[in-house]
Amino acid sequence: MPTDTETKPTTENNQPQSNDQPKTNGSERYFLEGPKSRGSETMMVFRIIAEFIRGFRHLHFAGPCVTVFGSARFKEDHPYYQLAREVGLALSNLGFTVMTGGGPGIMEAANRGAKEAGGTSIGCNITLPFEQKPSPYLDKMIEFRYFFIRKVMLVKYSYAFVVLPGGVGTMDELFEALTLIQTRKIKDFPIVLMGKDYYYELYDFLEEMVRQKTINPEDLNLLMLTDSVEEAMAHIEQHAVRKFELKRVPKPIRMLGEK
Repeated sequence: MPTDTETKPTTENNQPQSNDQPKTNGSERYFLEGPKSRGSETMMVFRIIAEFIRGFRHLHFAGPCVTVFGSARFKEDHPYYQLAREVGLALSNLGFTVMTGGGPGIMEAANRGAKEAGGTSIGCNITLPFEQKPSPYLDKMIEFRYFFIRKVMLVKYSYAFVVLPGGVGTMDELFEALTLIQTRKIKDFPIVLMGKDYYYELYDFLEEMVRQKTINPEDLNLLMLTDSVEEAMAHIEQHAVRKFELKRVPKPIRMLGEK
């Protein structure tokens, strides 16, 4: 029984809202709140399955991709934005589809570079109350409700990962990829950290993990720290293109009416 100072949530019609009713917003938070009724959890499972299927169908012919991670907060005049734009252009020239989280900042810049090079640009967007507005430089945009499904898509179709400066979300994506490689859940695809000043202490801490034997030296073999787009592309060429014998995706010739 609620006390005099407690209130129960209500709907727009001022009717009590059931705590077991799926919410239209914050559905991932609802999913992680704990056990719900059997019917509610069954419907949640079907929504998750449907979102996975939609992602698989949209991205089945997307690859080979390289996923670029980084902050949504850098503006167009920031040096990291320009660096990400160069990365997107170079990856496209290397024959890759450029995939990002589909939002502004680093993500927009990488997608923009890919578009300027005449390559394919894809965004896996997430529904958020702030920061995550779709980039205007996308050939294809898929919006996801659940972070964990989006992360699967960002990894599933990629043969390399380029990580530019970012915040907690970028760290989550970086260590997700590292963990999957370390545990052999995915192949040892190359990971490039772009931004020596930004990532120097993080890279030093990873080397400290090696010294403390909490990870193996080979876990860092394919992790590269650089400021050079040329070095990054040479690393990806060696450890992704040649190693996996990838075929470059031919670019459309606009004079022939190709798109």
